[in-house]
Amino acid sequence: MNGFVRRMQALIHKEFLQLSRDSSSLLLGIVLPIALILIIGYGISLDIRNIPTAVVLEDASPKAQDAVSFVNGSAYFSPTYVTSFREAEQLLLDRDVRVIIDVPPDFTSKLAAGEATLRVVLDGVEAATAMSTQGYIESAVSSWLLRQPGADSGARIALEARMWYNDANSSTWFFLPGLIMIIVTIIGIMLTAIVMAREWERGTFESLFVTPVRPVELVLAKIVPYFCVALLGVFLCLFLSRFLFEVPVAGSLAVLLGLTMVYLMIALGIGLVISTVTKSQFLACQSSMLVSFLPSVVLSGFVFDLRSTPAVVQVIGNVLPFSHYLTCLRSLFLSGTNAGLLLKQGGLLLLYGVFFIGAAFTMTRKKVE
Repeated sequence: MNGFVRRMQALIHKEFLQLSRDSSSLLLGIVLPIALILIIGYGISLDIRNIPTAVVLEDASPKAQDAVSFVNGSAYFSPTYVTSFREAEQLLLDRDVRVIIDVPPDFTSKLAAGEATLRVVLDGVEAATAMSTQGYIESAVSSWLLRQPGADSGARIALEARMWYNDANSSTWFFLPGLIMIIVTIIGIMLTAIVMAREWERGTFESLFVTPVRPVELVLAKIVPYFCVALLGVFLCLFLSRFLFEVPVAGSLAVLLGLTMVYLMIALGIGLVISTVTKSQFLACQSSMLVSFLPSVVLSGFVFDLRSTPAVVQVIGNVLPFSHYLTCLRSLFLSGTNAGLLLKQGGLLLLYGVFFIGAAFTMTRKKVE
């Protein structure tokens, strides 16, 4: 045991010295998070389709059903009809829907009197979706009202729109949790893969193979410094998100950091596996870009809701760990600590972590090929 501790101390000390002398690694781990959070935080906006929608028919009259019939067969809405607002609220909390349209019990009578009201509750966790959805609903309700007999009599429907989980109604609040996911992914996968592949190319590993150092110790020694660098990047993102963009952390900060550490182990494991397979800096760089940046942006739900994509893309996105971590981040930042959701998604992340770290240990062999 004492020998293991001494070897680990020596290896980790070596890795931190090597890291401190590698300016490119420090730039990737520290400067890149700041650059990305400023660029994306100030620069992105978008549109969506197939919005999961809960329709609460407290007034089940034909006129009330007709008023919200625009959600049926629309390219913009994917409706689920419920009978109580409490049921719809639970669907929104579980992220099964993104908007609630509530038809009050007196809708038909108020419409006849020329003053009806529809309640619309929008999920502000995805601000871009919420803002677009409100515009679609307002346009659809206005069009329906104009088609009714006596449309010129002055009758109108007022929309009472409320934004939940995003008081600032800001798309920046929507993007920044996803940006943290991308930064952790890039640092964990790309940095580890490239640095490890560089050592395979230079023969550094071969020189270590003649020592009593074991493969598991080599892998652990590689994980520790880059785990610290990536965690530093996360803290920078949290600091800038909170004090520059004023994004709240509605849930538990401890849970957020715990899940981030689990996800970081996944990213490091993927990077180690790539470096072991390729053993070339060029191939490791290309492979890590394909595995990390592109899927984490396109297939995670970062840019758009995966439910707006074809079924095949949804399946691929849900198989990858990126979307599960992003779901946890958005819940913890904006809607709070939803225990059921976090246990499910966190359990999946833990399984991914065990798999990839186990694969890295298994594939690292103490031999010269």
